[in-house]
Parts: sequence; structure tokens; C-alpha cells
Amino acid sequence: MPQSPSPAFAVPSPARASAWGLASLALAVLLSSLGTSIANVALPTLAREFGASFQAVQWVVLAYLLAVTTALVIVGHLGDLLGRRRLMLAGFVVFVIGSAASAGAGGLGVLVAARAVQGLGAAVMMALSMALVGDAVPEARAGRAMGLLGTTSALGTALGPSLGGALVGWQGWPAIFQATTVLGVIGAVVGARHLPHDAPRARRRGAFDLPGAALLAAALATYALALTLPAGSSASRRIALLAAALGLAGAFLVVESRSRTPLLQLGLFRQAGIGSAFATSALVNTVAMTTLVVGPFHLSRALGLAPAAVGMVMTIGPLVAAMAGVPAGRAVDRFGTRRVTRFGLLLMGSGCAGFAVLPVAAGVPGYVLPLVTTTAGFAIFQAANNTAVVTTAAATQRGVISALLTLSRNLGLVTGASAMGAVFLAATGAPEIALADAAAVAAGTRTTFAVGALLVAIAFAATRQPRPRLPPVVSDDVSVAPALGGPNPL
Repeated sequence: MPQSPSPAFAVPSPARASAWGLASLALAVLLSSLGTSIANVALPTLAREFGASFQAVQWVVLAYLLAVTTALVIVGHLGDLLGRRRLMLAGFVVFVIGSAASAGAGGLGVLVAARAVQGLGAAVMMALSMALVGDAVPEARAGRAMGLLGTTSALGTALGPSLGGALVGWQGWPAIFQATTVLGVIGAVVGARHLPHDAPRARRRGAFDLPGAALLAAALATYALALTLPAGSSASRRIALLAAALGLAGAFLVVESRSRTPLLQLGLFRQAGIGSAFATSALVNTVAMTTLVVGPFHLSRALGLAPAAVGMVMTIGPLVAAMAGVPAGRAVDRFGTRRVTRFGLLLMGSGCAGFAVLPVAAGVPGYVLPLVTTTAGFAIFQAANNTAVVTTAAATQRGVISALLTLSRNLGLVTGASAMGAVFLAATGAPEIALADAAAVAAGTRTTFAVGALLVAIAFAATRQPRPRLPPVVSDDVSVAPALGGPNPL
């Protein structure tokens, strides 16, 4: 005789449960994006309030970024081991604790530590949101769901500076963290009510790869730290950190190749089309970051716009990405992931090529047209590429696969900020960007986006092969080795 449902909750219809579950995931993505962008606007206020240098208050942003980057794959793997729903709810709780501690911080050191805690919670939400789409939404609507998550991510990026500025002006800097605390509580409540329950699975003792996790976290933290060193840091220090990151990554690969229960199945990256999905994601996000790195300098120095006007033009990109997300997801469901992925890359390449031949005389309209093309193509690519990988993954691998996708995105953004910024500065021919005149800045913009167009072309070439299904996880636990010859578990 089947058990009756728990009297604590009425059983909603599948469509209603799916909609509310997806709303919880969208809020998780929104919060993690807000956490990245909302604090930047408060840095001058924090420097004044705490009597700290700009380099010191930068750690309010860097602590969050480093925590997210180092924890993504680890929490994705834990989600596959322990259950994605329960870990997602724990991520909401950790995020709320970090937000509340940030709001009540009485010193800069406490605030930086609290932001690291908030980043750990955000890492869980980032890593598992795409994975849980497969559990919460039918496969036929997976593209639309991915498009919605892309839209909320772009909205979080776009709203962060303006919302943060409004909150700081209204109630002071603690208000930005009070707001994320409230939103985190709402997300946790909705998630606890509507996220699908984890499937029963056998307990796995000693299955977590602690040495691999420690090496991967150290490698990622060292790499991210090398690329986020403040301006003026010595080149030798940056090179030493990059060399250390490379050595740690090598040690991680050795450990994984010998582990019975590795954190990452290295065989995944030998599958045709799978490794390229992560590589193209990193390349495309590197290019996408270029619009945020180069844009303010081109608009202010080459076109002579005031700061307020620069901010208005810069907002267009994230808004276009937000508006394109859901239509892109619908296109994925109708036309398939490969066609839409390549179409998005063609749009991005066209936009970068437009920037590369951009004459200063074209003014703001001449800048906005390639910006819209590039960001729309980016949103379309993201929806298609993410859907392709997540719907390919075995159900027991979605956590780590989703985490790898998010990690490739974050590494692309960090690399873009550093590498493409260096290309831009070198192309201006000036020792410091403040010393470059309008013509030099315009030349730097054209050269940097020409490099971006080349990177997009490489990504396009990498999408020529179809993407097969991922192999099952090799494990002593039979519950994590499903046959992949049958229907997709989504």
C-alpha cells in the first residue's frame, strides 16, 4: 500500500511544482550574481568608513570571488554524493549566514571573512542550479529553463551596481547585505517547499576525494589570485603564482589518475565534444568580459562621455543578455543545441568584428550596435551550450558537470579581465591607461576585439563535432553507474 503524502504539505501539481522549483533556482542564480556585482559600488564608502586603502577594501570583492572559484567543483561533487536538493538548501543557509554577518561586520577583517562565507554559499547555488534543472524540469523544456537562468544571471549583473548604489545611498553599506539576507531566506523557503527530493541512493563511505579536493582548491585559488593582483604588483610575483598554480594542477591530475573515487573523472575530457564544451565556455566568457574591461575606457576616453552616460551605455549589454535568455532557450528546445550554439558564436564573432573596425566617428550608436550583437550572441551561446552539456550528463554526474560549466565561466571572466586588459593596454602603446589619448584608446579597442573575434573563431571551430553522452561514473556504488544506452535520465 503506498504511503500517503506528508500532512505538512499539500501535493502541488507537477507543473506548479516545476514552476516554483525553477523560481527557487532562478533566485539562487540571481543572488550569486548579485553577490559578485553589488558590493563593488560600496568600495569607496568602505574605504572611508574603515579608514582602509583601496587595495585593502578590494578584498571584499576578491574574498567572494576566490571562495566561489575554489569551491565550485568540490560542492558539485558533494551534491552528486550527498544529494543536490539538501546541499542546495544548505547553500542558501550558508549564503544567508554570510550575508547577515557581512551586514553586521564591525571591521574590515570581519567583513572580508563574512564575504568568503557568503561566497561558499554562492558556490553551492552556482554549482547546483543548472544540475537541478534536470530534476525539476522535463527535458523538452530544459532549454527554456536554461534561458531563464541565463536571464536572471544577466539581471543580477546588470542590477548589482544600480541596486547597490541605491541601497548605500538610502541606508548605508550594510543595506546591500541586509537585502541579500532577505532574498536568501525567501529562496531557502521556496526551495524547501518546491525543489524535487533527492532520489534514494546507497550510502558511500570514504567516497570523497579529499587530497584531490585540496589540490584543486589550492590550484584554482592560486590561479585566481595571480590574475586578480592589484595594479602595481610585480610581474615576478604574478609569474610565481601562475607557476605554482600550474604545479598544483599537475599534482591534482596525478592524484586523480590514481584515485579509486576521483573528484573528476578525467575520461570525461577525452570524449569528443565534451572537453570542447568547457573550453568554448571559457573562451566565450573571456571575450564577454572584454566588453566590461574595455568599454568604460572607450566610452569615456575615446568618445568623451560623462560617467553617468558611460554607466547607461554599459547597462545595455547585460539588459540585452537578459532579454535574449528566454527566447534563446526556446530556440534550443525547437532547433537543437548544436545549431543554436553555432548561431550564437556567429553573432558574437560578428559583434567583435564590428568592434574591430569601429571608427570613432560612429559615436555611441556605432558602439551600441556591435555591443548588442555581441551580448545577444553570448546569451544564445550560453543557453545552448549549457543545455547541451547538462542534458548529456548522467543523472549522478549533473552536480559536478554543472560545477565545471560554472567554473569554466568564472575562469573565463577572470582570465578576460586580466589577459584582455593587458592586450588593451599594450595596444594603446601607453605605459598607463591614464596616459593614453583618445586615438590610442580607440586603437586599443579595435585591437582587443580583433583578438576577441579570433578567440570566438577558435570556439566556433571547436563545435564542429557532435557531443556524445558522458560515460557513467566508475564507482563501487552501483547506484551511480546507470546505463547510458537508454533514454536520457532527464
